[in-house]
Amino acid sequence: MSREIAPDAGAGEFPLSDEDIYEAMKEIPGYLDITPGSFRELYRLAYRLARQRLFQEVTAARIMTREVIAVGPDTPVAEVAEAMGRAGVSGVPVVEADGRVVGVISERDFLRQMGSGEANFMSLVAACLRARGCVALPIRKKAAAELMSAPAVTVHPETTVREVAEVLAAHRINRVPVVDGGGRLVGIVSRGDLLKALQGGVSP
Repeated sequence: MSREIAPDAGAGEFPLSDEDIYEAMKEIPGYLDITPGSFRELYRLAYRLARQRLFQEVTAARIMTREVIAVGPDTPVAEVAEAMGRAGVSGVPVVEADGRVVGVISERDFLRQMGSGEANFMSLVAACLRARGCVALPIRKKAAAELMSAPAVTVHPETTVREVAEVLAAHRINRVPVVDGGGRLVGIVSRGDLLKALQGGVSP
């Protein structure tokens, strides 16, 4: 088992293992004289290796948020919006009674339904300014299933941090539900969770 060296917790760094440091030392050619310059170079290399290790070894299960705000397919969109507003989140999973994730509803889905042209906040503002009434009125009787994006993009607890980051980037989303083998919701990983992991909030 490797011993881990944890820098100042306030520095936002993640722990370096002995293996990270040994591997970093191998990358410096010639005799290693521990001068301040050499130590900085060694630390830089070890930090890079530790970051690579985190991306390859830490899984979604280690960084996910387990207390997830979710809604059902029949939840009225007004209640969905209220739940998202109270929680301060930009998207929520839509789950069946047995916990299976069937979709995700996000701010983008609301904007797409209410706005015109590009689905963004300013297009919604423009539509509101042009309209005689609230542009949200036409969707107020709809349910989550009518607005959600489906099928949902999901990951599994064993999905690595690197793979989660790739999923978020590929689909241009800010969060992804974590599901078990039966497709049931067990957590959610957001860009904030990834950032926290990179800043040292978790280690393998």
